Amino acid sequence: MKISILTVVYNGATTIRHCIESVLSQDYPDIEYIIVDGNSKDGTQEIIRSYGSKIASFISEPDAGIYDAMNKGIQLATGDVIGILNADDFYAYPSVISDVAAVFASGDIEASYGDLEYIDANDATVVRRKWVSGEYKAGSFLSGWMPPHPTFFVKKNLYENYGLFRLDLGSAADYELMLRFVHREKIRLAYLPKVLVKMRAGGVSNSNLKNRIKANRNDRKAWEINNLRPKFYTLLLKPLRKIIQFI
Repeated sequence: MKISILTVVYNGATTIRHCIESVLSQDYPDIEYIIVDGNSKDGTQEIIRSYGSKIASFISEPDAGIYDAMNKGIQLATGDVIGILNADDFYAYPSVISDVAAVFASGDIEASYGDLEYIDANDATVVRRKWVSGEYKAGSFLSGWMPPHPTFFVKKNLYENYGLFRLDLGSAADYELMLRFVHREKIRLAYLPKVLVKMRAGGVSNSNLKNRIKANRNDRKAWEINNLRPKFYTLLLKPLRKIIQFI
């Protein structure tokens, strides 16, 4: 089973090397590593090119944002399964991909996910928060549940059958895609109860209160697109919980 790992980056010179090394140090023998760069100007391209043929595919060109870049990478991927690792993140241990491959090999699985740790932006040894996903139960999305996207591995044919990231949803595009695949299309999903990815705290949607409020509007749009009516307390508590985390 070939597994494609996709990283998208723009001006990520301070973290991209750590991300790349975490992929290249994986012990799984059949990884296709794809990097899509948004025409960085800070030395990111030079760092990526220094790895030569260890990077299976590398493109650098202007794009319409992070999810446009992800869509480009998905279309380049030739693996059976695709995972997406952000340029600020890294895999938690060297056998993450082997563990994911074992999950897919264990049954008729179409996607898998695990747990994630938020780490200090300046000190990767300091854990700020842990995201324990837990087992998915039908309807959980309507109660505010979602898995951490960097731990979400998907068979490529799901993107072909159900579509790519929607560019009109801003930072909620990954949420909408998982909502569409897991809740609406009812794909066969497996939970791997391990911390698979470490993420530096401070993503785009959480970078300030204004962005968090905008992200919650996009979450609601994702529900509307999929003709869903989340439970009333989800509409109230999900945005409030995110705002409290920001504060």
